[in-house]
Amino acid sequence: MVLALVLSGAVVALVLLGLFVFGLRRRLIQRSGGTFDCSLRWDVPEGEPEPSGKGWIYGVARYSGDRIEWFRVFSYAPRPRRVLERSAIEVVARRTPQGEEELALLSDSVVLGCTHRDTRLELAMSEDALTGFLAWLEAAPPGQRVNVA
Repeated sequence: MVLALVLSGAVVALVLLGLFVFGLRRRLIQRSGGTFDCSLRWDVPEGEPEPSGKGWIYGVARYSGDRIEWFRVFSYAPRPRRVLERSAIEVVARRTPQGEEELALLSDSVVLGCTHRDTRLELAMSEDALTGFLAWLEAAPPGQRVNVA
């Protein structure tokens, strides 16, 4: 009986520790500012007839100079999962979530179709975050090309 209580207490402590580390990691990512909630779908198939809710990963993006660092929310990794360079991002489409995507994304999301070094990707973010993202793209230093559709 005592062993069961000790094991139960250890499991609860480990779960609480895991949740604390998730929160601490997110706090550390957001500490420098310039972050926004951003879901990502990487390597989107060309000419997809109807977008599905599959492939979307919830994350947090952070502006870092001429790059955007994208972190998975449900991860313990201290480094970004993807790094997008401003000069390599080309915006090709903008749309609202369709079909099953409405369930996979946050309620006020706008989907932005982009290419980054010949890889098709989609970013889903709020309207406010989208305004900031497009302003950041257009604010590239002189001499850099910017492709915003």
